[in-house]
Amino acid sequence: MSLDRFSVDGQTAIITGASQGIGREIAEQFAADGADVVVCSREQSKVDEVADGINDADGGRALAIECDVTDRDAVEALVEATVEEFGGLDCLVNNAGASFMAPFDELSPNGWKTIVDINLHGTYHCTQVAGDYLADGGGTVINFASVAGQQGSPEMSPYGAAKAAVINLTSTLSVEWAEKGVRVNCIAPGLVLTPGVESQMGVEAQEIDREEVDRRIGVPSEISDLAQFLASDAASYLIGETVTAKGVPRISEGGD
Repeated sequence: MSLDRFSVDGQTAIITGASQGIGREIAEQFAADGADVVVCSREQSKVDEVADGINDADGGRALAIECDVTDRDAVEALVEATVEEFGGLDCLVNNAGASFMAPFDELSPNGWKTIVDINLHGTYHCTQVAGDYLADGGGTVINFASVAGQQGSPEMSPYGAAKAAVINLTSTLSVEWAEKGVRVNCIAPGLVLTPGVESQMGVEAQEIDREEVDRRIGVPSEISDLAQFLASDAASYLIGETVTAKGVPRISEGGD
């Protein structure tokens, strides 16, 4: 087995929601392996910091662009800037997302729309705009869903509904774009120790024991490893799949 098949060296990738957490980890890992990366989020200063760190290290180059994925014009500008800077596009990672907790009965129309816009419509905008460039030579799309989109999650109905739609979009688009040579797959993480989760739960990274198999919470690098695999030639036979990364399954014991 050649480890070269697991490499993204020489690729150009756009990673949305790359200012922190999983998106940042993916950008840094791809770049360390030799990929040129475009990191974007809604705050320029935050992605500037990520890009500066990548450009100061050995590996691929990084370009930081402010982009609201719900804004079609901004997404078009993002993709155009990527192609202008790096000459093409090989991989799109639709990581940008948002959520909040509220009972369904208390959800405002604006609250529902905001979450669906970011998680679903943002994925639509980025993927459709990037499509022609990805098809030029064959590329990959890596969507981000969630276990909340597979089995539901109380008080997260707009998030779960949007992520369920992303899973369906992944399988549908994988068939439509197969003839273009574009592979479309999806990652559905469980609980991952991002900065937001860390602050909400009071759990710190050093408390996560990777020697134990009984894992209830993941770390961003475990998801970025999966993203790199899906972007690489090693995943050439994976098309239209949603890969769940959630640690030990929660299995309920039956009884009378």
